[in-house]
Amino acid sequence: MSTERAHGDGSATRDWDSAHRAVAAAYFPHELTDPDGDGKVDLSLQTVELGAVTIGRLSWGTDVAIECAYPGAYEVNIPLSGRLHSRSRASRGDVTDIVSTPGRGTVFTAGRPSLISRWTADCDVIGVKFDAAHLEREADRVHAARSRGRLVLPEQVDLRTDEGRSWLNLVTALSAQQREPVDLLANPLVGPQLATAVTAAFLLMVGPEPVDAARPLRPRTVKRVLDALEADPAHPWTLAEMAAQAPTSVRRLQEAFAEHLGASPTVALRDIRLARAHRDVEAGAGTVSDIAARWGFSSASRFAAAYRRRYGRPPSTALRS
Repeated sequence: MSTERAHGDGSATRDWDSAHRAVAAAYFPHELTDPDGDGKVDLSLQTVELGAVTIGRLSWGTDVAIECAYPGAYEVNIPLSGRLHSRSRASRGDVTDIVSTPGRGTVFTAGRPSLISRWTADCDVIGVKFDAAHLEREADRVHAARSRGRLVLPEQVDLRTDEGRSWLNLVTALSAQQREPVDLLANPLVGPQLATAVTAAFLLMVGPEPVDAARPLRPRTVKRVLDALEADPAHPWTLAEMAAQAPTSVRRLQEAFAEHLGASPTVALRDIRLARAHRDVEAGAGTVSDIAARWGFSSASRFAAAYRRRYGRPPSTALRS
């Protein structure tokens, strides 16, 4: 008899076939087996869809084995508890056995058949799935170099580094988001931006810089990026889009801005937006919400806080006077 419970974009079930179908629908078609043969399962699954990126939290409640070809997408499985035993075959035929425990994540490459030989009963996993075309396109932008097909990623990532912990905290927080009653993450102005942020942070954590990335950026190259931001400050700029204006990698762009301006690209963009918004406040050109939206601030409250820090009074007070 099937026992299913739904919560948000997720489900829980003690029925083997229902569990198999739920995980296949959220991630990939796969072969699921019961290595102990006891037929027990207690699935808990919660997913958040961000367009090209899916973030989920998953536990089976029993030992399972999963065989999958990862069609059209890359995946990172990060145990929060327990152990994840995996085996993959590289293009040259070598077989690699990987055991991930809390603090490490297993990376599965799109189109490469892999076997999770044992997902232990106590293994609670954060699973991040990247659409292959999206991840490869973002890699081109983040590293300012063509990836030429499938990315070469490490088979295991260390999440105990500063960058690793930061990325894990981000995806863990997103995996805990409740989708009701208001599905903010489904908003086309929110979901894709978060997907890009998760992807860029992952690539910066695992991907090496191109060989020519060590060349310093000249001030006029930084100015080219600033000119693009000045031309359209209301655009929802990502770091990858800014870097593409140079063109360079995201990391080199950040270093160049710090060297030549003493500020990050996002701080520079905020300053440009504040200057435009200040002009509108002084002219009384709309409400606080109108002006915040006009110049690309994510919310009126964030705009008001930044404005007060910069100009010493809230924009509402300035508008009234």
